[in-house]
Amino acid sequence: MLEVKTPSKPDEHRDFPHGHLEAVHLSELDCAVATFEPGWRWSQDLAPIAGTDSCQVHHNGLVAQGRMHIRMDDGTETEVGPGEVFVCSPGHDAWTVGDEPCTVYDFAGQMANSYAKS
Repeated sequence: MLEVKTPSKPDEHRDFPHGHLEAVHLSELDCAVATFEPGWRWSQDLAPIAGTDSCQVHHNGLVAQGRMHIRMDDGTETEVGPGEVFVCSPGHDAWTVGDEPCTVYDFAGQMANSYAKS
């Protein structure tokens, strides 16, 4: 098997308050490129869409631009920025930091399949 796709020609585009994502779907991997504008916060912008108090999606991410703060439901928190790779379990809130959009590449599948969908 050999598959190649590019996020610049996504299989799917999804808008949400203060952001959007493009997703490519491959046989064994989905990749989403999400852009979170300044002022974006999961608990304000996506909780009403998801219908949960915190994000219940597992993320394997790479931050390409900007900064994001992540707070887990247990109170653990961190900030991620350009060039940093992170893994984040379900049960968290997150928000952009500063005046620059935050662009995150998310690999795994769950984000591309269910993120920002009711």
